[in-house]
Amino acid sequence: MQGSCLCGDVAFEITGKIPDMYQCHCSLCRKVTGSASNTAFVISARRFRWLAGSEQLSSFTRGVGYRTDFCSRCGSPVPNPSNDGTEIWVPAGLLDEPTDARVTRHVFVGSKAAWDEMGGSAPQFHEGDA
Repeated sequence: MQGSCLCGDVAFEITGKIPDMYQCHCSLCRKVTGSASNTAFVISARRFRWLAGSEQLSSFTRGVGYRTDFCSRCGSPVPNPSNDGTEIWVPAGLLDEPTDARVTRHVFVGSKAAWDEMGGSAPQFHEGDA
């Protein structure tokens, strides 16, 4: 499975099955996406490889430890590693191919936007996962 940013300068590859996804509704994820939530999944770093554009990556870290990496040309959020480097967080919207993975949980719904109306049957967690 391959993925890329909006301008296409940053590209990556994931081996194996894409795991189920989550949607985070916290205020930080709303700010970084400009939408109601951030749909993503986490995989082992061993399953991830940059194909192009790793030199285009920029990072922003907030004092609370929140980190977002993005393409310095188009601003798309891009995959970034966990603090210990063993896992990679991947924004689902970057995938270039269809996947069978589905949103299986909504997290931080306690701080969702008042206008955010979630549908579907995935469980909702006031904060992080239960």
